[in-house]
Amino acid sequence: MKRPSQTNLDYFSRLFVISAVTLLSALFAVAANGNTAKPLASPLEGRWDITVDVNGKPAPSWLEVRHSGTKTLVGAFVSVSGSARPISVVNFKDGKFSFAIPPQWEQGDKDFTVEGTLAGDKISGTLTTPEGKTHNWTGVRAPALRRQTPPVWGKPIKLTEGNEMKGWHAEGPNQWIAENGILRSPKSGANLVTDQKFTDFKLHAEFRIPKGSNSGVYLRGRYEVQVTDAKGMEPSLDQLGAIYGFLTPSEMVAKEAGEWNSFDVTLVGRMITVAVNGKTVITNQEIPGITGGAIDSNEAEPGPLLIQGDHGPVEYRNLVITPAK
Repeated sequence: MKRPSQTNLDYFSRLFVISAVTLLSALFAVAANGNTAKPLASPLEGRWDITVDVNGKPAPSWLEVRHSGTKTLVGAFVSVSGSARPISVVNFKDGKFSFAIPPQWEQGDKDFTVEGTLAGDKISGTLTTPEGKTHNWTGVRAPALRRQTPPVWGKPIKLTEGNEMKGWHAEGPNQWIAENGILRSPKSGANLVTDQKFTDFKLHAEFRIPKGSNSGVYLRGRYEVQVTDAKGMEPSLDQLGAIYGFLTPSEMVAKEAGEWNSFDVTLVGRMITVAVNGKTVITNQEIPGITGGAIDSNEAEPGPLLIQGDHGPVEYRNLVITPAK
């Protein structure tokens, strides 16, 4: 009998290994398909921009619903104030839903409850605060805001110059002062808002706050980049450089209270990059929705810059915005 050559042995060995691997892969696939069910998509899943009727005045809110496993719906909720808070269970049946969350900034110890009805791409219902006040609300699906092409940047616009607040207005009685290119709020008071609205842009801002003070810059008036006295603190959702309640910076690079700090922010659709004092701490991450204290929940629309002035003294200078064309 003729002995097989080494070449033939190598060929049959490789063929055997390939066949065995293919068979095992097929068996694993069958087992997986037999034992693991795909998550059941719910028509309520997704992000929702909500407007609440608070004593006849519109106030923004936001809801996200997603599945956990195959049967449970969970999510996150932003009320008209405060940060995004998790929802452990969203009850949904026959087009109606409800959930409850503990109080955050509200007074009282009762749960904050929301009830609603789904009708196509719209939702509506009531929310009841821990103080026992009930408000009606309506909501629509939030836009994806995915850009198809990279931005082409236009001409930079300087928002702080000289001793005037040209291009700004206060939301209430104005405590802001313009001095030598610095916008200064000596005490808690009104927020300051640009007259002009923007879509996608790059922003440079420098700011200084005394010990223990707090402020923030709302991009399009809806997404707050936190300004806090945070030297020596761990990064968190409510400290310097965070997108309030949503995105935590990778590290804390704050300077001492009373020193000038800087932001460099790029916002394209929902995607944001933030550098604090020259160090990138958030890199091209998605902002899920509006943050507490937003001017509205109309995320598809352009919006102004809003500087928070109701949380203590703060100063801003060298505010420069470069809009996309």
